[in-house]
Amino acid sequence: MTATLPTTRTVAPAPERAGVRAWLALAVLFLPTLLVAMDNTVLGFALPAISRTLRPEATTLLWIVDAYALVLAGLLVTMGTLGDRIGRRRLLAVGLVGFGAVSAAAAFATDGVQLVAARAALGLFGAMLMPSVLAILRTVFVDRTQRRLALAVWATAFAAGAALGPIVGGLLLQHFRWGSVFLVNVPVVAIVLVAVPLVLPESRMPAPGRLDLLGVLLSLLAAVPGVLAIKLVGEHGFAVCSIVSATVAAAAGALFVRRCRTLAAAGRQPLIDLSLFATPVVRVSVLANATTMFAFTGLLFFSAQYLQLVLGRSPLQAGLVLVPGMVATIVSGLGAAALARRFPLRALVPAGLGITAAGYLLCTQLGVGSAEAVLLVAAVLIGAGIGLSETITNDAILAAAPADRAGAASAVSETAYELGAVLGTAVLGSVLSAVYRAAVVVPADAAPGVALGADARETATQTLGGAADVAAGLPGPVGEALLGSAREAFALGVDVTAGVGTAALLLVALTVVRGLRTRR
Repeated sequence: MTATLPTTRTVAPAPERAGVRAWLALAVLFLPTLLVAMDNTVLGFALPAISRTLRPEATTLLWIVDAYALVLAGLLVTMGTLGDRIGRRRLLAVGLVGFGAVSAAAAFATDGVQLVAARAALGLFGAMLMPSVLAILRTVFVDRTQRRLALAVWATAFAAGAALGPIVGGLLLQHFRWGSVFLVNVPVVAIVLVAVPLVLPESRMPAPGRLDLLGVLLSLLAAVPGVLAIKLVGEHGFAVCSIVSATVAAAAGALFVRRCRTLAAAGRQPLIDLSLFATPVVRVSVLANATTMFAFTGLLFFSAQYLQLVLGRSPLQAGLVLVPGMVATIVSGLGAAALARRFPLRALVPAGLGITAAGYLLCTQLGVGSAEAVLLVAAVLIGAGIGLSETITNDAILAAAPADRAGAASAVSETAYELGAVLGTAVLGSVLSAVYRAAVVVPADAAPGVALGADARETATQTLGGAADVAAGLPGPVGEALLGSAREAFALGVDVTAGVGTAALLLVALTVVRGLRTRR
């Protein structure tokens, strides 16, 4: 009888668990994210003041919001890969210095064009920040459970920054000019720059190879004209400029994909590892990331103007209405780390999108009356849904990538965020503007027997802030009629915009369910 030797199984060593320094690193990485989130929220609440002071056209006002995301979206992939090569900590430090310097310059812009240029420069340096932050988190937290908790904590920086933004911005705007909302970035940058070399480890690819400059160019030609085409379609429909932009983006995108595949087949390192998208989990996670930012940016765009210009609340009062929603995002994000141990991604992500859609559905009930309570509940639902979905999808994307490509994987996640942000402002902002322009009624006369000038009529039909300025210079009954019509038109625009957002969220939730029907 032959003896049978027992089979020996090789057990992979457990991932190294993070220590005190790793959690200190998380605290430092929390601040740049807080900075970017606060900057976006403060800007939203400063739009009425910017509109009154700089008097930008409606298109310029949208560009002030979108220029940052447009440039950032075009450079995220490049900066993520660059960080993998030269060092994520080094790239983070360069981005911080530039972000602080340009924030100071933006505070003293004298017209809308200068502010658009400053926002574009902020996008350049912002593209250095976010992939570096996520990539460092990926390399510091190796253990999956700890990393999921770290990502949940990091993701709350978006909500915490958004919650602080209205409060800080409200206080600043009550006592200082609008430029103060940019100057607030400078001390935060200084604090992080001191802490970066003390706490954060440097990490990079062991054998990076040459940066694919042709791939960089193609990625820019795919992302920037693509986002621009979305904006142009939203503002002008399918005009020649939007069709040309879309054609350039599609052609460059196809060439970029071909370039990445060719380099991978030759054993070289492409700008993006396309194998990341081979699994449905990554694909739907990227789609869900874009959709949550679509919803979040759209909410900030219309709620800040609605609270201040329709309901007549101060910036600080408007900010306090949205604070509970930001708190809900924090609580939901932390709770998602625990829920992920018991429920699959295919259940949690659609649930988060569905909760967000419920909040948007409530926003269709806003009017010209006192509706803070309705908007507060809606913001809580939207925040809770975003926190749940965002934490799970970020973990799924980072877990799919090897550690030495963490920057590129982080860039994929961040690119989805920024594309969603641009879509939120471009699509929902354009819907809101179109409904407003169609519904507002501008009086024919500035006073009995005196015709209202063409410039004043154009200003009043472009934005609600412009209508408020024109109304302030008109005699009582005429000004009140214009302001009342403008507020009603804007409230109607919010209702329609919220309906479009609800439909988009439900459609993506259904897509996620179908895409992950048989996968955990």
